Amino acid sequence: MSRAFVVYSHYDDKSFNCAIKDTFIEEAEKHGHEVDIVDLYKENFNPIFRGESPDDVVLDHRKRIEEADIIVLIAPIWNFRMPALIEGWIDKVLAPPWAFTFKRLVGNYGYPEGNLNSKRAIIFCTYGAPRLAITTFFLNLPIRRLKRGVLHICGIRKINYRRYFAVPFVSDEKRQKYLKDVRTTARNM
Repeated sequence: MSRAFVVYSHYDDKSFNCAIKDTFIEEAEKHGHEVDIVDLYKENFNPIFRGESPDDVVLDHRKRIEEADIIVLIAPIWNFRMPALIEGWIDKVLAPPWAFTFKRLVGNYGYPEGNLNSKRAIIFCTYGAPRLAITTFFLNLPIRRLKRGVLHICGIRKINYRRYFAVPFVSDEKRQKYLKDVRTTARNM
């Protein structure tokens, strides 16, 4: 069985993101997986990074990641990115030299070498817009940035990105189909 470190970022306990979180945890634990969760809003995580050394909270999150097999991110997409709170978490926790380092090629040119190669990731994101708008007009920017710009740099290549579109506008039946997908993902991690 797997151990998941879940990073949750939504302020509303009645949100669909909260339903995703609760469904994921319930289904994962029901199938023998261990779940360790950080609720960034409830824990008042400070997302501001000013170049300081990692504090005890950041070090604790890193230790919990080291003990996990899978990192799970659950958040909405606002303005083509996750909320500032989880973006700040990414900046502080998944930072060099812990999550990745740079290998110099020539002069000022180099490339990142990830230190989290043994980890997998699951990302659950909700969108207010329909799929066509995100994939066509906005070129899948959130998924590309999260996969290539964050997780690949950290060495994480096994990524399961689950997207749920037009959440405020879909029927309850459609939301139940979304939650069925969450259950399947939790079961199969």
